[in-house]
Amino acid sequence: MSNYSARVWECVKKALPVAIKTSVWFLKIMLPVSLFVTLLSYFNILPYISSLASPLFTLIGLPGDAALVFVTSIFTNIYTVIALLSTLDFSVRESLIMATMCLISHNFVVETIVLQKTGSSAVWMVILRVFGSFVAAIVLNWLLPEMNGKMMAETVISFGFWETMLHWLESSVMLGLKIVLVISGLMILQRLLEEFGILKILSAMLSPLMRLFGLNPDVAFLWLVGNTVGLAYGSAIMMDYAKMGKLGHQEADLLNHHLAISHSQLEDPLLFAVMGLPAGWLIFPRVVLAMVVVWIRRGIYLLQVRVHLPVKVENISL
Repeated sequence: MSNYSARVWECVKKALPVAIKTSVWFLKIMLPVSLFVTLLSYFNILPYISSLASPLFTLIGLPGDAALVFVTSIFTNIYTVIALLSTLDFSVRESLIMATMCLISHNFVVETIVLQKTGSSAVWMVILRVFGSFVAAIVLNWLLPEMNGKMMAETVISFGFWETMLHWLESSVMLGLKIVLVISGLMILQRLLEEFGILKILSAMLSPLMRLFGLNPDVAFLWLVGNTVGLAYGSAIMMDYAKMGKLGHQEADLLNHHLAISHSQLEDPLLFAVMGLPAGWLIFPRVVLAMVVVWIRRGIYLLQVRVHLPVKVENISL
């Protein structure tokens, strides 16, 4: 075996056990949550929860049904949000505002846990994402021009209880396979890039952008992962970095603040674009808001140092 092949194989051997352990940890969280949400949806409980928040949405110029979309997004993923939006009589403009809110605040339970595991306060991450969603909605409601038309409609199919459970089981199996494959691939890629010195080149290339965002250039790869395949997968690599001592608490927390607002900037906006929403409005406002949030957080860190306040450090572990 050549030296090159041996180095590649060594990276694979080091990455796979960690990837499997991390994947199992994710599935232990995701599967019970997805089953719980499936039951909430089947028994039509979410509309009762969302009715409490309806007046808040009317205050920012959105229909009362917007509360149902937002509450659903908190418990579920973007696919469910799109399916729900396509059944409601929202304009493109209203759908665009709702889509942006949901892109910031979807899948709360799972993503909050992984954000906490990578060094940030779970309570603060929830507050940040909810508050950020409403800030984005208010600003977009002020900035967006009038947009005619409706979102592309889809056919909604209702299932019986056992059909719903079977559908959940099938989707869970596919989810499990996706998690194992994606996390394994990402961890192997990360070690290969590091082994052959490509991470340093990547960090140097993205250094100006990272500094503009208020982030350390060393987190460039993690930022790329979070903005392409999503927050949960990015956090999986971040946990691995932290365990190896390559990522400090402050760098992880600042990156979490960015990714909490701006993540999965490829697949999710494209899904909404297929439904007739302009992708640019779904991407750039979140990037700008994430940059503002990180610089505010960085300022708080600086203030804490100057007045000698203790900085709370969360445990980073699996």
